[in-house]
Amino acid sequence: MNGKIYIIGTGPGDKDFVIPKALISMQNSDIIVGYKTYIDLIRPFITDVELVSSGMKKEVDRCSEVLEIAKTGKTVSLISSGDAGIYGMAGIMLEIVEKSGTDIEVEVVPGISAATSAGALLGAPLMNDFVTLSLSDLMTPWELIVKRIKTACSGDFVMALYNPKSKTRVKQLEIAINTMLEYYKGDTPVGIVKHAMREKQEVSITTLDDVLNQDVDMFTTLVIGNSQTRVINGKMVTKRGYTY
Repeated sequence: MNGKIYIIGTGPGDKDFVIPKALISMQNSDIIVGYKTYIDLIRPFITDVELVSSGMKKEVDRCSEVLEIAKTGKTVSLISSGDAGIYGMAGIMLEIVEKSGTDIEVEVVPGISAATSAGALLGAPLMNDFVTLSLSDLMTPWELIVKRIKTACSGDFVMALYNPKSKTRVKQLEIAINTMLEYYKGDTPVGIVKHAMREKQEVSITTLDDVLNQDVDMFTTLVIGNSQTRVINGKMVTKRGYTY
């Protein structure tokens, strides 16, 4: 008899920002599998459930392991930070289950994404149309990422940038910002959120001209405003179109 697979977004990581359905699903699982950092974030509030962690770039192996466990009849939770369907594990897991030809039940449980976590901490920068873009070119060719940046800028979208910079990937952010400056004014507000809703949280607002002078890393989400974004009482706000 097959078990069940939950694919769960755990949000930023703090228990207060994990939705009740996700908590219940994890607590009712036999095993929880995830990247080591994400397992460590839930460890303080998930009890009496076996926790299995693996390293970065082991996503396919992790999903294959989850499938094999579920085949034994156990209920398994595969976790991602944020929302599992946004740069997370949901797509990979669903594809691997399909390829296996099994009829194991899979349920995707949503989570609070990095974009919406950052947006809440910054104010209301995502009030109108926006896009999310990852600057990591591990899975997407860099030329395509630049094309998407230009397209988003030509549409005057607010942009939430994931994976903006790492220890080895430093030029991409510079190229991205300089590309945006071809379309957006230098004083366009930019929100910088590090470790959103976690212990080391940092939140600041700068401008497109100045963002490359700021400390940005893989734990940072950048929110780039558009022509309708301004700073009100220390908060980023993008005009929705209402009149007052």
